[in-house]
Amino acid sequence: MVTSRTLTWAVSASGGFETAWVQRADGGLTARGRAVGIDPEPYWISYALDAPEEFVTRRLRVSAESAGGSRTLDLRHDGAGAWTANGERLPDVDGALDCDLALCPLTNTMPVLRHGLHRGPGELEFLMAWVSVPDLTVHPSRQTYTHLRPGRVGFASGDFRSDLRFDGEGFVVDYPSLARRVAAA
Repeated sequence: MVTSRTLTWAVSASGGFETAWVQRADGGLTARGRAVGIDPEPYWISYALDAPEEFVTRRLRVSAESAGGSRTLDLRHDGAGAWTANGERLPDVDGALDCDLALCPLTNTMPVLRHGLHRGPGELEFLMAWVSVPDLTVHPSRQTYTHLRPGRVGFASGDFRSDLRFDGEGFVVDYPSLARRVAAA
């Protein structure tokens, strides 16, 4: 069964907003989204995310526009652990299953859904292919997700910590210091 959702967040960390059009089906999701922000500089991005099986990212396509010009990123995961960005190998993120688009609460969904951390016990560390915005560079990022109680998941990366609130479907409702959902359809 395919379900569709439209999710919008006020993104306090960027001084902007994000809307994602998400489809979930058979243990995976696809999404397309748009975001605008003013921090770290005025920008807009558009993205398409494919995580079709077990919520594992296979591809993230991002376009960004800022005073510095236009940039694009085609981030691909081969399904066997290797990643490329615009066709160039990224050995620093080999083994990662997920991408994490900066300032984008949607990309916190995949590991939570894959392991049901919004519903039941667990603490897992992940290597992420983290994409900075608006320059679209890819960096390795170690992140830990910890089930705190139903609908609450602790997030940690380096010295940063936050308790995220998820809805029953596994989408971020509140990410303190980053974003709060303002609409869902």
